[in-house]
Amino acid sequence: MKKILIIGANGFTGRRILDNLSENGEYEVFGCSLHSDIRQEGNHTFIRLDINDYPAVETLFDHICPDVVINCSALSVPDYCELHREEAYAVNVSAVENLAHCCEHQGCRFIHLSTDFVFDGKSDRLYTEEDIPAPLNYYGVTKYQGEQAIASICRNYAIVRVVVVYGKALPGQHGNILQLVKNRLEAGQEIRVVSDQYRTPTWVADIADGVEKLVYSGNSGIYHICGAEYLSIAEMAYRVADYFNLDRSLIRPVTTEEMKEATPRPHNSGLSIEKAKRELGYCPHTLEEGLEEMKI
Repeated sequence: MKKILIIGANGFTGRRILDNLSENGEYEVFGCSLHSDIRQEGNHTFIRLDINDYPAVETLFDHICPDVVINCSALSVPDYCELHREEAYAVNVSAVENLAHCCEHQGCRFIHLSTDFVFDGKSDRLYTEEDIPAPLNYYGVTKYQGEQAIASICRNYAIVRVVVVYGKALPGQHGNILQLVKNRLEAGQEIRVVSDQYRTPTWVADIADGVEKLVYSGNSGIYHICGAEYLSIAEMAYRVADYFNLDRSLIRPVTTEEMKEATPRPHNSGLSIEKAKRELGYCPHTLEEGLEEMKI
């Protein structure tokens, strides 16, 4: 039975991966986070851990001896990273380097979640795994540096880039943009959304499925695990309104310039999933299939 350690297991994506793998019954699953387990039921073992405490991380690796480590931990809010660069570097780069060294020392596979924000968004097509990153903001810079560290340290690894992750959040978790749109429209509140930034939104359950496929894959490298639909943020919001029969007139599409975001974001960071489809048999759901779980 494979031992799998999930870092950042209280987070939106980390918890879905933990639940997916622990319900399978084929793995011995360990989750860790800076805070206590947000949902204690389930077939897993949970450990409180600060990934910036390197001796504690190394002790945990020696104790568990994992076969696979999945890192879902990150500082992922671009505005916060821009203003707290030292903290962002510590979590997104230095801690990742240490995890990579621990994985290499233990001989375990390292699966690490990254982002579409490693790209500058100036392409007129979907980005492939072979395209060279050129991040626009410090969050993207740190995530790209984390990727580079893993590739230089580990022999057995997979870097998973995801885009605009959505789905139903658990109590205690941060929401996501599509949940925010739904909540605001249900409350009868107007919401401003960017109309000229394009993404390939990803249902969180599809990430869990793609990551499980990578647990068994012997291939190392980068994989884009996201949705197949290429949409603007505004189009996503309208799809949410239509699916839940909410008032789409409350949606105010604005340009990036009008939004006046403090931190630059790529205009087009849609990712191609052709490699994941070809090598892993990955097949994502439609946006509406992912929205279904948010009905309640």
